[in-house]
Amino acid sequence: MFLMGPTASGKTAMAIELYQTGLVEIVSVDSAMVYQQMDIGSAKPTDKELVLAPHHLIDFLDPKESYSASQFSSDAIDLINAIHERGKVPLLVGGTMLYFKALKDGLADLPTSNSELREQLKTQLESEGVEALHEALSKVDKVTANRLHKTDTQRILRALEVYQLSGKPLSEFHQEQQLTALPNPLLSVALAPADRSVLHARIAKRFENMLEAGFVDEVKGLYSRGDLNLDYPSMKCVGYRQVWQYFDGELTIDEAVERAIIATRQLAKRQFTWLRSWPDLHWFDPLEPNQYQLGLNLITDFIQSHQQTIH
Repeated sequence: MFLMGPTASGKTAMAIELYQTGLVEIVSVDSAMVYQQMDIGSAKPTDKELVLAPHHLIDFLDPKESYSASQFSSDAIDLINAIHERGKVPLLVGGTMLYFKALKDGLADLPTSNSELREQLKTQLESEGVEALHEALSKVDKVTANRLHKTDTQRILRALEVYQLSGKPLSEFHQEQQLTALPNPLLSVALAPADRSVLHARIAKRFENMLEAGFVDEVKGLYSRGDLNLDYPSMKCVGYRQVWQYFDGELTIDEAVERAIIATRQLAKRQFTWLRSWPDLHWFDPLEPNQYQLGLNLITDFIQSHQQTIH
């Protein structure tokens, strides 16, 4: 069960309410909440909330460490299996859409692009033409060649590149990807205010609350460690980057706050873009009491029916 939505849309509150049914365990799907010492700016559930509803996959990684979508997918699948064994339904909650996609569709461990090889293939394309490259692809990866149009230059080049770098056809990678996809029945729900200006106001208010809760001091603690910088994925998280720039002397505190709020809005916009293309997604406005209750009822019904299949 996926509970998704843009930042500041009320996902954590609904997850805690669902946990009270005694039927679910919560798995966080958030690339910032995985980090220790990053509680306020990541909007991590408070200690009080975690007593009410424990969350898996939060607060377990030092900010110097990185955590990929592949690592998340592997950890989440292990947890999903363990939760099922305990007779509960996994409730995956968060806004890191890349993590959700990795879990839903699986991940293809493709070789990274090689600029030298790509240039060689482009030279070959210019001298022989795209149809000749399509023919060359069909000899090593007939499945992909049949799937691609003969003029789909970019994808033909990438398929040839993958084969030449790995010795494996792209179609084989895609088969492996499907094997890592989530096999279980899935309900996808999005919480999102229908009025974007309302969401923007909630984002600004939440950031104001973070500042009052000591967010600047939290970043100061990370800054004073001396072993972190803006190249680490943790410090690229929205809010942390901008306040870090304040400590670097690049921004005033007012500029840092303004930029952090703008960056959070941009994050929400990207999350909406992902969500709009998500298949079979049920949308609910958390600020409309009737809709919130409808969403809660839909999820509860799914959880109860899904739990019966576990036992």
